[in-house]
Amino acid sequence: MCSWFQVGSARRVTAQGSPRQHRVSAAAAEMDSTSLEPSLYTVKAVFILDNDGNRLLSKYYDPELYPTMKEQKNFENNVFSKTHKADNEIAFLEGMTIVYKSSIDLFFYVVGSAQENELMLMSVLNCLFDSISHILRKNVERRCLLDNMEGVFLAVDEIIDGGVILESDSQQVLQKVNYRADDNPLTEQSVAQHLTEKLALTTNVSVMSLHQPSVCPVSLLCFSQSSRLGRSLATL
Repeated sequence: MCSWFQVGSARRVTAQGSPRQHRVSAAAAEMDSTSLEPSLYTVKAVFILDNDGNRLLSKYYDPELYPTMKEQKNFENNVFSKTHKADNEIAFLEGMTIVYKSSIDLFFYVVGSAQENELMLMSVLNCLFDSISHILRKNVERRCLLDNMEGVFLAVDEIIDGGVILESDSQQVLQKVNYRADDNPLTEQSVAQHLTEKLALTTNVSVMSLHQPSVCPVSLLCFSQSSRLGRSLATL
């Protein structure tokens, strides 16, 4: 009798457990389908490290991904230790897809989700690297990067905004960065470009004035007086 109840209760538990398992499986499948849906928020983070793994620049676009500075640095140290001696360009670490590139004593990283397209992340990385290379005049190294951090930050902001890819063409990025830098009189680039444009404008005005006839107001005043004085001034 007791064993029958035990078997029956076991059957009831199994019968009740089966729908619960189905609900859990359905919820997991729904979460997986949701995570696989395309999103504009492609980039989770961007950071640049030196050859010792020290952070030079970093931007995290997902507030739920490593929200504290300590977590971010631990993640960056882990990524650097796994990639700084590797010959690959793509790494999968801590549930993230990471594409990276190095130059002399700098390492560039672009981070996306595990389901993100590597080609999209690579296009962002190449655009970032090419833009910074032009800003640094091909001297892609730590010292030059630190001397031009303002332009580098402008380039990053023109490529990515809140995790959304805005631009993947380095030439377009450079044009926008130069335009925005002109509004800041404190940068060496903006000052030099401003003086160059002013000099060119002054030269154009001088050349135009040579080809356009002009009337001197002093001559008009002199001619309005005596004709003799007017003639003498005219001969001068």
